[in-house]
Amino acid sequence: MTTEILDTTEPLDDRPATRPPSASVDAPAEARSDKLAPGHFRAIALLMASAFTVILNETTMSVALPPIMDELGVTPTVGQWLTTAFLLTMAVVIPATGFLINRLGTRGAYLLAMSLFTVGTALAMIAPGFGVLVTGRVVQATGTAIMMPLLMTTIMTIVPPHMRGRVMGNVGLVIAAAPALGPTLSGAILEPLGWRGVFGVVLPISVLALVAGLLWIRDVSDKEHHTLDPLSLLLTLVAFGGLVWGLSGLGEGAHAGGTLNPWIPLGTGLVFLGLFVWRQIVRQRTESALLDLRTFLEPNFRVAIGIMAVAMLAMLGTLIVLPLVLQEAMGLTPLQSGLIVLPGALAMGLLGPVVGRWYDRVGPRPILVPGTVLVTLGIGMLAFLHPGISPFYVLAAHILLSLGLAAVFTPLFSAALGVLRPHQYSHGSATINTVQQVAGAAGIALFIAIMTLRSDTLTAAGESAADALTSGASLAFGIGAGVMALTIVLAALIKRPETDGEFHGGH
Repeated sequence: MTTEILDTTEPLDDRPATRPPSASVDAPAEARSDKLAPGHFRAIALLMASAFTVILNETTMSVALPPIMDELGVTPTVGQWLTTAFLLTMAVVIPATGFLINRLGTRGAYLLAMSLFTVGTALAMIAPGFGVLVTGRVVQATGTAIMMPLLMTTIMTIVPPHMRGRVMGNVGLVIAAAPALGPTLSGAILEPLGWRGVFGVVLPISVLALVAGLLWIRDVSDKEHHTLDPLSLLLTLVAFGGLVWGLSGLGEGAHAGGTLNPWIPLGTGLVFLGLFVWRQIVRQRTESALLDLRTFLEPNFRVAIGIMAVAMLAMLGTLIVLPLVLQEAMGLTPLQSGLIVLPGALAMGLLGPVVGRWYDRVGPRPILVPGTVLVTLGIGMLAFLHPGISPFYVLAAHILLSLGLAAVFTPLFSAALGVLRPHQYSHGSATINTVQQVAGAAGIALFIAIMTLRSDTLTAAGESAADALTSGASLAFGIGAGVMALTIVLAALIKRPETDGEFHGGH
């Protein structure tokens, strides 16, 4: 996971940790070295390992849910709250992480995140009933929500601008490989150890990471001492919680009928999102916003966020719909369908550091434009699915899609955050991760709704279930490819951030 930074253990200089390195033209020669100070290297490696662990945990429940339902006596509708509650918590907490990181500092935020994750894991492992298990997952999700913005913020703060691409490339490995390996790890643990073993294996790793953080993690920027705005926190809860709940409900309602009209939480979320934006604009006048939205005044950040939202929509929509088609229409087993999507996910993660090195050499456009083209072609290939199609065709399409995503995410992270002021890194990271959560929920809802509605229409007209399902999925993939094609033009608008690390936007 950290192979691309293993050769960066030589000191940069004796610059104090509270001052982010600069690569201006008149900086000392050693400031442009391709070496990180040993303490900085250890901090980033530990943050990446911790982020990998907590994100790996996100997807373990998909395989573990059936035995949990059997042992605790809950229905599938109730059991899905293990995933829904996790996603809702992530959506609510992430917007506040910019404030938390600035207030607590790197060390305080890390220790809080890993402490919450460790407590939540222990609680889930010993849960006597379903309610306690869900509570454990919520506590886990709170720690998980802090970790990714903290990782990005720390990289932007202590890594020199000319090295950020290759180090940020490792984030792609965390985002892509960890969710892909989650179900595989869970399946390997379930048979010998049961569902409690899934948490039991993760618990000592999280404890070790917590102890390592006590020893190695230090603050890398000055703390801010603004007070928490309770109203902003309340608006965050309703706005982002409502959006994710409503979007998830749209997909579930199309698939199996929902108990609550999803337009109610979705509409409520949109109204409160508008109120949240208004509140942050007001609080920005006194530099006390929960989430600093002035990051959107920088064109590079706006365009990158737009591309990232569409890419996340495409990725998660595909990850949910494709296995359904492979198993229910093409007759593959869960293991076979998992093996088809695993190579692409691993390739996307492993290519991240390589793309990062390319980014440092050539900038974002030469990578982003071909990347968006590959993503569009990959999803477009899936638009031609039918029950008798070769699994190797699906494998090739998914690998093409994954290679394209690898060429999209790393440049977007670096180009979006690289144009911000240093004190805005935490807010920019929180915004990126919030957009990923909401866009992911939207992608799942959009793809499943289109697939199900089309499938139901064709089934009612007399088509076989397999033909109807693949036709519905093909329509979803076709629309997804059309939306993704728009990002090819947007990718050409992304500029390389100034290499001196200073802000050049027009706030």
